[in-house]
Amino acid sequence: VNHCIGHIEMGRRLTEAKDPIVLYVSGGNTQVIAYSQQRYRIFGETIDIAVGNTLDRFARVIGLPNDPNPGYNIEQCAKNGKKLIELPIVVKGMDISLSGLLANITKIAKTDLKKGIYTKEDLCFSLQESIFSMLVETTERAMAHCNKKDVLIVGGVGCNKRLQEMMAVMSKERGGKVATMDHRYCIDNGAMIAWAGLEMYNREIFAKLRDCTVTQRYRTDAVDVVWRD
Repeated sequence: VNHCIGHIEMGRRLTEAKDPIVLYVSGGNTQVIAYSQQRYRIFGETIDIAVGNTLDRFARVIGLPNDPNPGYNIEQCAKNGKKLIELPIVVKGMDISLSGLLANITKIAKTDLKKGIYTKEDLCFSLQESIFSMLVETTERAMAHCNKKDVLIVGGVGCNKRLQEMMAVMSKERGGKVATMDHRYCIDNGAMIAWAGLEMYNREIFAKLRDCTVTQRYRTDAVDVVWRD
């Protein structure tokens, strides 16, 4: 069972989203996806590090705790941010780059925090706004290209309320809506793998246990999605 497909199919099941553009954002993945001809096609993705990894790494830079998770703590910290810092927005076609943004805000944190120019809250607020604006931009481009109105957000970062809010505003302006889930199903969970596995089983796609292996770089667009029309 492909990990990303598990996220998508669980999202479709719970939200009843019919044929949305999918934004898959997690610690290890950042992809803008659309379904076509029994494949989930990747229209855009990160060319270096994923959104979740970026948030986690910056949380360590400014000393935020891991409990319950770094991304959540950045989200809460960002709610009290007052200053929006200009950070490098790198969108290349449908792809995004986050390594330069992370390096830039890390440098600011190590110099301007001690000087009192910015607070941790300002930094978290600016980081979220910058990253999420890139995600909204590339997702909207995919929607326009595919003539779709709705967005489904999956993956652990999909729990972020600010991301959901920004995506909802864009979707509403296009006459559509955003479909989201709570943290129980946004984060990695056994149910999503079981559900995707059941979809495959019902189409007689299965393997004997002794023949099962782990493929770390199993691409989303490498799966034949035969259970969809």
